[in-house]
Amino acid sequence: MSISPFQSNAEIISHEDVRTSGTYGKRGIAIVRGLGATLWDADGTQYIDCVGGQGAANLGHAHPAVVAAIQHQATQLISCPEIFHNDQRAAYLDELGAALPAGMGRLFLCNSGTEAVESALKFARLHTGRTQIVAAMRAFHGRTMGALSATYEPKYREPFEPLIPGVTHVPYDKIVALAAAVSDQTAAVILEPVQGEGGVRPASPGYLAAAAEICRQHGALLLVDEVQTGFGRTGSLFAVSQDGVTPDVLIMAKSMAGGVPMGAIAIHESLGGFTPASHGSTFGGNPLACAAGRAALKALIDDDLPAHAARKGQYIMEYLNERQLSKVREVRGRGLLIGIELKERVQPTLVALMERGVLALPAGPNVLRLLPPLVISDAEIDQALAIICEVLT
Repeated sequence: MSISPFQSNAEIISHEDVRTSGTYGKRGIAIVRGLGATLWDADGTQYIDCVGGQGAANLGHAHPAVVAAIQHQATQLISCPEIFHNDQRAAYLDELGAALPAGMGRLFLCNSGTEAVESALKFARLHTGRTQIVAAMRAFHGRTMGALSATYEPKYREPFEPLIPGVTHVPYDKIVALAAAVSDQTAAVILEPVQGEGGVRPASPGYLAAAAEICRQHGALLLVDEVQTGFGRTGSLFAVSQDGVTPDVLIMAKSMAGGVPMGAIAIHESLGGFTPASHGSTFGGNPLACAAGRAALKALIDDDLPAHAARKGQYIMEYLNERQLSKVREVRGRGLLIGIELKERVQPTLVALMERGVLALPAGPNVLRLLPPLVISDAEIDQALAIICEVLT
């Protein structure tokens, strides 16, 4: 067992801040332990987690099935590149394939959401022989160069320009604008079912279906980014199921493996797969992540956690709307991906919530984002909501 050499928040922060890269705006606590939807810092202070690992902790923290799978697999085999076959990988591909929308027949495994987006963009170029990509305003798809090119926010993009050419951004949830942007030179359209980083903005009914038809008419691929919305977060295992859409490529990550780094794309069986040696990943599909992914997927399905997310999310949004909070302009979301648009900047609210024992996220300058683990209890929800209402009144 690895014992922490530090005894307090202050000690951890002082050591970490000396050598950290500087890219992260860190909050003034050091999280050292978690269980379910509860976190503890090094000083023993307890928090209700509505950050949820930025969407990676749908099963909460230290889920016993995931812990057991990791512990067992670590004694067997941790690393095995895909030049060899592996039992855990083969089983996970079978089990994930069975859970995906019908027709999503080929899987490429990687390590993160931005890697999965890069894989999808490369596949679209490879399959179509085209280079133009259409993405949405307010979209967030990652920070590596291809994914960053599809991301909209100027503060992320501008320091690294020029990015990859041929990427166009159109207003989200506007069918006419999307149709005007897609042509016979378009390789792919990439969209989120709910824009998370972009303010928690769900697509209107019919938008993704219209996007799929526009792509079909022009021979372009529809890439649906479910990095944040996937694995039960929005009330179904994948959000596209609620829209009745089967994409050409489904992009996944975050909660795939119960908190262990993992990403993937699923490619529709009609498109085949990558050509040999056209893409790869040293750690993608490693046995440890696949074992954790198997345990996480089974727990999500066996415990019907997507249904829990739908019920609990509806309760939270109704609770907040009924109170007509003075600082709130709008509450929106789907399942347990909830955005509270404020009439002021969100940062002071995040600080006030943390001081009262609730950890939450921003989604732009004035939106409070709640991403609690799907296992959060009703009592924890009520406790968090009471604190949120106190801060927002």
